[in-house]
Amino acid sequence: MAARLCDRTPMVAPEALIDEMVPPSTFDSVSFDSYIPDPAEPSQAEAVAKARDFVARAGKVRGGKKGFFSRKSSGGNGIGLYLDGGFGVGKTHLLASIYHSLPGPKAFATFVEVTHVVGALGFMNAVERLSEHTVLCIDEFELDDPGDTMLVSRLLSELTAKGVSVAATSNTLPGQLGEGRFAAQDFLREIRKLSGIFETIRVDGPDYRHRDLPPAPEPRTDAELDELAESTSGATLDDFDALCDHLSTLHPSKYKALVDGVSLVCMRGVHPAKDQSVALRLVVLADRLYDANIPVTVSGAKLDEIFTDEMLAGGYRKKYLRATSRLLALSRFAETTV
Repeated sequence: MAARLCDRTPMVAPEALIDEMVPPSTFDSVSFDSYIPDPAEPSQAEAVAKARDFVARAGKVRGGKKGFFSRKSSGGNGIGLYLDGGFGVGKTHLLASIYHSLPGPKAFATFVEVTHVVGALGFMNAVERLSEHTVLCIDEFELDDPGDTMLVSRLLSELTAKGVSVAATSNTLPGQLGEGRFAAQDFLREIRKLSGIFETIRVDGPDYRHRDLPPAPEPRTDAELDELAESTSGATLDDFDALCDHLSTLHPSKYKALVDGVSLVCMRGVHPAKDQSVALRLVVLADRLYDANIPVTVSGAKLDEIFTDEMLAGGYRKKYLRATSRLLALSRFAETTV
């Protein structure tokens, strides 16, 4: 019988969450040198230069000598760099290159992961544990939840005051590309205290969200799914509803451990998410599966039908589009590898 994610209840020590704040494995080997700017998009070459300059200046912030009353006296407040642009222009590549170029301790996480870490550790504990870092890199800064945005704003205010530099990225919503730089403008407006710290750099290029998503693979039959799960080493097989219920019992910071070591995720009886809470948990699961390159295959509805039209028309549109894109990529991966 195939294993089930529903039978896993991972235990993750809160203290370990900071250590797990590293770039996805797909970005282990990236560097500024391996980023090839598009000659037709001069902002990309400028972004590389600005990112290199950020590394040089952030290193100097943490280059102070040890003081009498602290382990290290910083060279002043931390600095900030914000990379704003569409999907697929290499912002995460640049952010991971910043991470790799600076000395530790350092941390890299998505905006959602940062909120989860703060929730698991508590605000003051998170500040204390991150305050000696050289840099905090935040990928996919999101502005769809004012509470989370202000929580992270307060966190960054505390950390930059302690000498931690911050680099962040965000994607411009497709429907607002013609209305100015939504992400950058809202970012700076929402966190006014940091607006004098962050240098905002636009990274232009073809926006993958302007292209139609490739068709979702046809779902398998339940019998085909069962046979595939049974014959694939390391695969898991779960009923969709049972898995959604199980996700509600776990803190999202544990989803990474939930799928650790899994080679293939099979979900039986997929259908549109019944409400926003379920949908948002599935977004986090999709992110963790994508980071780990774990193929996904299903029976029931197609993976591009999980998020309803009503959901896609709401404030979490960006999250749902990203999750759909990632789930489709993982499902096509499953078609070619199993």
